[in-house]
Amino acid sequence: MTRYLIALSLGLGLSAFSMTVDRAHAQEVGLVYYGLQMEEFEYRLGDEGEDLAAWDGDAYIGTDEFKLRLMSEGEYDANAGKFETLENRLVGQVPVSDFFDAKAGVRLDTPKGQDRWYGIAGVAGLAPQWFEIDADLFLSDQGDLSARLDVEYELLLTNRLILTPSAEIDVAFSDDTETEIKSGFTSMELGLRLSYDVIDRIFSPYVGLGFETKLGNTKDLNAAEGEDTAAWFGVVGVKFVF
Repeated sequence: MTRYLIALSLGLGLSAFSMTVDRAHAQEVGLVYYGLQMEEFEYRLGDEGEDLAAWDGDAYIGTDEFKLRLMSEGEYDANAGKFETLENRLVGQVPVSDFFDAKAGVRLDTPKGQDRWYGIAGVAGLAPQWFEIDADLFLSDQGDLSARLDVEYELLLTNRLILTPSAEIDVAFSDDTETEIKSGFTSMELGLRLSYDVIDRIFSPYVGLGFETKLGNTKDLNAAEGEDTAAWFGVVGVKFVF
């Protein structure tokens, strides 16, 4: 439990800058809105005893015409005492239709091996039938192009009980062996989380299941180096908004 609390504290620390600014739930000051939202803030127990703290959230400030977002996601391995993944993005976002925004910015990854900077261009919004879509193209400082599609859907079982399936898939258009990435589809993560809105979408604890796997040539490369290429995990966590 102590290791878990330490890991969660580290996750919160990544958002410390934004939390000094974002103390209210999407409060309005003049025409400027600001806030902090964590879509995932959870403990993961893997099928081989992995003990992970994970988060995926963002802080934002801006107007209806332009928002600046600081986005962070990662996994901290409490057993090994290190980050498994850590990704931070800073993007500007503008509306391009009633339901979609365009975004552009930079991303920093600190994976195994060489750190990577990326330029970002993408869109985010609501597709027909209320699917939440987040699609991005990334161009690394080494000239490697990749893409990611993140899809989520909230199914209201009651006014407060919500079942959320999600899927994320990554594809690379060239090899980057320093970060153990080969061209083609590289990874996929599937999730199913059941949440309960305690305070009207402001605070929602949840439980769920997840599955992540490497794909294609990246999977073959990881397997050849003796690494796990697929894992199931149970999760318990909370969504919250300030």
